[in-house]
Amino acid sequence: MKKILILVVLMGIAASCGTPKTVIESRKVIKGFWSLDKISYSEPGTFTVQLLNDTSRECFEGSTWRFIPNNNTGNYTIANSNCPSGERFFIFTIQEIDQSTGLYDFLLKPTNEKKKSEDNIGFRLRLAQLSESSIQWEQTVSLEGKPFTISMNFSKIE
Repeated sequence: MKKILILVVLMGIAASCGTPKTVIESRKVIKGFWSLDKISYSEPGTFTVQLLNDTSRECFEGSTWRFIPNNNTGNYTIANSNCPSGERFFIFTIQEIDQSTGLYDFLLKPTNEKKKSEDNIGFRLRLAQLSESSIQWEQTVSLEGKPFTISMNFSKIE
């Protein structure tokens, strides 16, 4: 009887430490190629924002992204000729924040082509919306001591 009780407790612990089903499903949905179509701000006005410690909103809009969830890697390509163009690499994790609300964080860390981070800096983005055809990330930063939200809207390419 004692062995059965220990086995049941161990199975419960193993099940509670596993990846949540909704995160597994999210990885399946995000797999593939996406276009970052629009970036908007929670406040009206003109702002100079450098996204992901890389480049401006104007450069990111129209960029192509690829997510490879089986190894949590990806890349994006900036093709705007007025910007520092080219391919960038990253690793990512989808992390469930609250199971009851279905809120997730998308953790993204820029890397080099060999998947090594040069500065060990990453970004926490709220995965506000994810479907078969669209993704919306939100990043809240501080502007003049008040919350300022940057929304990034993607559409599925393939």
